[in-house]
Amino acid sequence: MLQALQDEVDRAKLPKFFRDFALLEAEAVSRFSYDPLLIPGLLQTEAYAHALLEAHFPPLNEETIEQRVAARLARQVLLTRKNPTVILVFIVEEGALQRVVSGTAVMREQLEHLLTCSRMRNIELQIMPTARGAHSGLNGPMVLLESTDRRQHIYVEAQDVVTVRSDRREVSEFWLRYGMLRTQALNTEESTRLIRRMAGEL
Repeated sequence: MLQALQDEVDRAKLPKFFRDFALLEAEAVSRFSYDPLLIPGLLQTEAYAHALLEAHFPPLNEETIEQRVAARLARQVLLTRKNPTVILVFIVEEGALQRVVSGTAVMREQLEHLLTCSRMRNIELQIMPTARGAHSGLNGPMVLLESTDRRQHIYVEAQDVVTVRSDRREVSEFWLRYGMLRTQALNTEESTRLIRRMAGEL
């Protein structure tokens, strides 16, 4: 019961527009995402997340920033959850890794954290190279979830405006699109080599 209460407290620290999705995410058995602009929240370090929230406009007060950083880090328990283990696939644009957020030290730590996460058996991380040019993800970011009862959902967010859908036809189109993205991105080994090289260059 205490754990359930803590989960509720953590979700209350999230932005209102994100809370319903966070509840779906917490119950997922698989999560597939494409992120074109930033490192996804589940893979962010504390310093990287803090820098992003400090850049928010209109500006957030310090208490809100700290609450949202804490809530974002609390969500990361999904990476190591057991019974059931969550399968996570992340496709991230190369440009998101090139965007130096809050200086080279913070970015190097963030890239090294990505390498650590990519070694987990339930996580696959693929980088979409800038050289790819046009590809099937250019309409924007997306998250695809499958729940414990095998229901599938899609989540799309832009400028704090959120869309969640579970209609089978709509969801099916997103899964097809995501499948194509996985073939267009670098494979996991190539992605690891690229991240390691970029971290070494900072």
